[in-house]
Amino acid sequence: MPSTQVAIFTFAAQATAHASMTWDEYKLSFGKVYNGEEDQHRQEIFNTNVAFIESENAKDHTYTLGFGPFTDVTNEEYKETYLGYTQPAELFEGLTHLGAHEYTEGEQLAASVDWVSKGAVTPVKNQGQCGSCWSFSTTGGLEGAWEIGHGQLTSLSEQQFVDCDKSSMGCGGGSMALAFNWAKGQALCTEQSYPYTARDGSCRSGCTQGIPHGGVTGYKSVGLFGILPATTAQLMSAVQQQPVSIAIEADQASFQHYTGGVLSAACGTKLDHGVLLVGYDDNSWLVKNSWGATWGDNGYVRLTRNGNECGILNQPVYPVVSSGVVV
Repeated sequence: MPSTQVAIFTFAAQATAHASMTWDEYKLSFGKVYNGEEDQHRQEIFNTNVAFIESENAKDHTYTLGFGPFTDVTNEEYKETYLGYTQPAELFEGLTHLGAHEYTEGEQLAASVDWVSKGAVTPVKNQGQCGSCWSFSTTGGLEGAWEIGHGQLTSLSEQQFVDCDKSSMGCGGGSMALAFNWAKGQALCTEQSYPYTARDGSCRSGCTQGIPHGGVTGYKSVGLFGILPATTAQLMSAVQQQPVSIAIEADQASFQHYTGGVLSAACGTKLDHGVLLVGYDDNSWLVKNSWGATWGDNGYVRLTRNGNECGILNQPVYPVVSSGVVV
């Protein structure tokens, strides 16, 4: 991924360059194929979304909106299909919760953190039309923790979580805390040996191990999960240590059509989407999404650090891995 400023200016320029993209050009650029009445229906939605995008960009926000994989879907369709975070019904019950992240008031915090450039983040993935965002946030947290602890960046299987982790509901939604708890008793498969299908399937036995049994010992929350949100300093401290799995509210049109800059829209705190916090700078959080690299800023979004943007402080969690277990 390019540096922060390069990425922001690149996507701002792309948004401007694509301001006059036609329906046919959009379909070609994003691989969309429709016929007959469906094509006309999608074009009408596209035109409505383009009008919204142009109206918002004229307001001189700190972020830009533009063309992406969801320019031809309504906000209602987007919310129903591409999110999928659900909070555990019983907080901590039966979970290997290892307490809250240790933060000392006045702790020295880095001016900026970027786990992408440090090599602890796999390339952006795509959950497709499946509410499995929680599994991508989970594997992202595990991939980062394992690389930092063992020096090996291994892409892990989201499909294993979708098919096998019955504490969550596969494409029907799930929780990173529950998934980390499930992972404690498992050998976790590599992406290559248990590839993603974007649909619920039967749990497979046998795969190439990415993290062996016993490699995950539990998880920690940042703040008191579901009770007391993290502070900005606590979350900075946690992500300074490793990538952090976070839940946000991502159902607003500003998030749907985001293409670059620092998102500062009023996006709410009703958590519905699991993503991965991989860094920060002096005014924004760097977040990896799971909608492919054609969404947002090469698959990433920057959220303002001013306040609790999209509920980022509400339920952060990260896995704890064992340094004594190796593949």
